[in-house]
Amino acid sequence: MTKNKKTRPINHTGLATPPLDKLSNKSKGLLSAVSSVEEETALDFIISDVLSRAKTIAVVGASANWKRPSYFVMKYLKKHGYKIIPINPKSPGLKILGEICYASLDEVSDQIDIVDVFRPSDECMEIVKSAISIQAKVIWMQVGIKNSEAADVAIKSGLKVIMNRCPKIEHTRLSGLLGLGGFDSGFISARRTPVVAPAKAPRNGGLFKTMNAETLAVHAGTRPDAASGARNMPIYQTTAYTFDDSDHAESLFNLQEPGNVYGRMSNPTTAALEQRLAALDNAVGACCVSSGHAAQLMALYPLMSSGKKLVASSNLYGGSITQFSKAFKSFGWDAELVDVSNFTEVSRAVSDPNVVGLFIESLANPDGNVSDLEKLADIAHEAGIPLIVDNTMATPILCQPGSFGADLVVYSTTKFLSGHGNAMGGAVVDTGKFDWLKGRDFPCLNSPDEAYHGITFTETFGPLAFITFCHARILRDLGSTMSPFNAYLTLLGLETLPLRMVKHMTNAEAIARFLVSHKKVKSVSWAGLDTSPYYDLSRKYMQKGSGSVFTFSIVGRAKDALKVIDSCNLFSHVSNIGDTRSLINHPASTTHRQLSVEQLVACGLTDTTIRVSIGIENEADLINDLEGALDTI
Repeated sequence: MTKNKKTRPINHTGLATPPLDKLSNKSKGLLSAVSSVEEETALDFIISDVLSRAKTIAVVGASANWKRPSYFVMKYLKKHGYKIIPINPKSPGLKILGEICYASLDEVSDQIDIVDVFRPSDECMEIVKSAISIQAKVIWMQVGIKNSEAADVAIKSGLKVIMNRCPKIEHTRLSGLLGLGGFDSGFISARRTPVVAPAKAPRNGGLFKTMNAETLAVHAGTRPDAASGARNMPIYQTTAYTFDDSDHAESLFNLQEPGNVYGRMSNPTTAALEQRLAALDNAVGACCVSSGHAAQLMALYPLMSSGKKLVASSNLYGGSITQFSKAFKSFGWDAELVDVSNFTEVSRAVSDPNVVGLFIESLANPDGNVSDLEKLADIAHEAGIPLIVDNTMATPILCQPGSFGADLVVYSTTKFLSGHGNAMGGAVVDTGKFDWLKGRDFPCLNSPDEAYHGITFTETFGPLAFITFCHARILRDLGSTMSPFNAYLTLLGLETLPLRMVKHMTNAEAIARFLVSHKKVKSVSWAGLDTSPYYDLSRKYMQKGSGSVFTFSIVGRAKDALKVIDSCNLFSHVSNIGDTRSLINHPASTTHRQLSVEQLVACGLTDTTIRVSIGIENEADLINDLEGALDTI
């Protein structure tokens, strides 16, 4: 294809070849770290450019063992049109994937575009010198491999250097060939992926990059259908997927190639939702499941085992407290509930070597308490464990926990994300920030997996290890799969999430200020009030609003609280939250009924406490309804 000055072609890799003008001179050579959103955007374009122009890739440290990461990478890249040259001094003359293995780069007569390094970091200098001598174009060091001194030598000789990344992962991410698992590509597009390269390629390959939530909520994960051009995401109501041939089927089941195997493990509609959620949290990927409780199980399963312990906030939603302190005991898992505003107590609890995670809510259900995310992240990381944040009440519109140190983010998508009370679901989002190879022991991710013939997820999948494990192991074995129809409804709900949250916040403030001034109301827990002990934390972590779910306590007894609820005609008396409709209930006798008196006190609940979830109706009508109900007592 002829390249013109105004457009960039799409070649056999399916990747755009974009402009390079947004990258600093240093970053044009060394593509391993970014200092800003602009540089991250440019780096993605550069990696796409490198992969799209390359034809021949020499893999130094190539293995003939199909279980090894180098074999996975070679097989994938070869299938996607690259010529692969295996390099291994211990296997000269051996055929690997049909290609002759050479003892060194110097023996290869072909022009090599990329030298992909699967050797320890301290061996990179000699490999760089060989790459320079054969006039290779790019040195690519795999995940976990970094050598800045060798990189500097390569850059000075005119080579590009990519460190601590995997070409298979990057190609999969940037080309949208995501298959098993919803990994965020970092790009959106209003153009369908062309089946045949167009005569005139679109600018930047039709790709667009943004960090703005309003745009991501509409576009992320839902590029127009390649075959039909359908602009709306289809519902893939299917249980199974056809394989191209026996080798394709084997590769999918061995996790060597991304793709759909069976409906219990993945679905294209659900994957689109996963990509959108990951994009909204600026994360590497997500896994959607059947409910918020299933998401908590999903988040903890790779970390926990018999005898291991979770430290969790004592101020969680009542159902979460019951799940952690009672249901999980049958798995041999333990949980200690602590006051997460008491940092001394948290530090003491996580110092137990059996603890493998710290679990909190960014904005607590029901009373809207705000957690100090940065401080708790520091405590967790000092102990070598991840911080897991339930962000259901805040949503990524009010708070991105990963920006403040969180490692895993959990959602009940049933609530604000779908937003209309019509679709059950949950999600685990991996920010990609936690190094599973450091800190405490995480054998599910760091030990050979017998179910997959001894592969190690962190070694084989690098930063995608956690989410790949969620799909390949947890969904496969526990089966808490999200319905594709519910995924579709949630995708629709997400499109208006930024707009809805603005109205939720406006209404919540109006209702909270009305209740504070009412003579029959004793207290209001909304964190946006300057009298709230959580006001400063709310301003720090949720600058767009303090949530629309909170509690208020009335002057009177339990029967009076119940009478107020029964007297509402616009507020719906239900156990859900996060709906477009305003909702009301009595936590002590419903959602938190299973808790002890001590646990209710820890959650800030009494028998005169009423929980409200403020919707998007007219605020005057909502105030009118509450005022009339309060007048009955």
